[in-house]
Parts: sequence; C-alpha cells; structure tokens
Amino acid sequence: MTLLGKTGWEIAGGLTTVAAMAAFAAWMALRKRPTADELELARRQLLVQTGRLVDGMLLDVCSVEATDGRTLTMLLFSYRIGGVDYECSQDITLMGSVVDAARVRAGFPCTVRYQSGNPQNSIVVAEGWSGLRERLPQLRAFEIPDPWDLGQGSLSRARPGRG
Repeated sequence: MTLLGKTGWEIAGGLTTVAAMAAFAAWMALRKRPTADELELARRQLLVQTGRLVDGMLLDVCSVEATDGRTLTMLLFSYRIGGVDYECSQDITLMGSVVDAARVRAGFPCTVRYQSGNPQNSIVVAEGWSGLRERLPQLRAFEIPDPWDLGQGSLSRARPGRG
C-alpha cells in the first residue's frame, strides 16, 4: 500500500473542496425559494407571536394596481411610538376570510402590532388576530351631582335627635 505524498494530499483536498462547493452551488440553484405571499405570511406570523401592541388609527382602505396587473387592497394606518409618528400600509388582498375591506372605517381606532427593534414592520390584521374594532368604545356619561345632594350622604348617616 502506498501513501500519498504531500502533493497527493493537497490534490485530494482541493478536489474535495471543489466538489463540496459545486454541490452547494447546485443546491442553491435548484432549491425551492419561498414566494412573496409565503414571505408575507411568515412576517405576519412573526409579528403575531412576538410583536408589541400600540394604539393606532385607520386612515383609509384603497385599491392599488400592482406591476403584474393585479389589484391590491391596501389598509393604511398610523400610530405613534416614543413620540415618532408612523404611517404604514398592509396588503389585505389575500385575507378576505379575516377582514372585509368594505366594513373597515377610516378614522376608527385600531390596535397595531409592531416589531420592537424595527417599528416600521407592523400589521393591523393577521390570520387568527385582528386589531380592528367593530365600533367606537362607549364611555359612560359623567353626571355632575346636584350641589344640594352633596350633603345627603352625611345627613343620612347622622343619628336622629343629634344635630
């Protein structure tokens, strides 16, 4: 049995490195890349799991023509974090089962989920979560008491016959 000399080992190592690099390049070229819709779904899932919540305001729902000829339904919203105002949009075209674009009302408050290190990365609706509100919150009316009624509580507790 003969052992390879120094040059033989160098040649074998070089061929092995070239073969590994060729296999990696073939894998990169032939692998299935995620589509834009799959990337957007992964982004929404990440924000639902790890995003922080902040109050926002719905600005508008509009239709936009995409470069490929599709019509996209965009939800425009704004929110404030640390004194900085953000105005963002979210594509809700494929989320017809989650949100009905006809029922979204501009000017209504909403809840926004955002990424803490990147506050521009935000959503209002996702699969299994929605920051939309169906109606405005109803606060109880504050009634100003009659000034003559203020003393009744103390008089009712006083014993009869004792001033």
